Amino acid sequence: MEKLTNLKSIEPDEDWKITYATPIYGGWDVIVECSFSKLRDIDKIVTYCRVDKDLSQWIEETTTLMGSKNDYSG
Repeated sequence: MEKLTNLKSIEPDEDWKITYATPIYGGWDVIVECSFSKLRDIDKIVTYCRVDKDLSQWIEETTTLMGSKNDYSG
């Protein structure tokens, strides 16, 4: 959770960031909320999590769900 919390791109033309991460019970182990302005950035976020040296030791598979509401405040 610590590595995911506040993770963001360091590239100047990207604005993706992880805005929330929490462990959960059930079929999945963690829920991660992220924001981005370009749809292609979702692939960069998921790929980063899959190939990062630390995170890849813990991640066996991912499921990506996406909402379309701008600036969702839950």
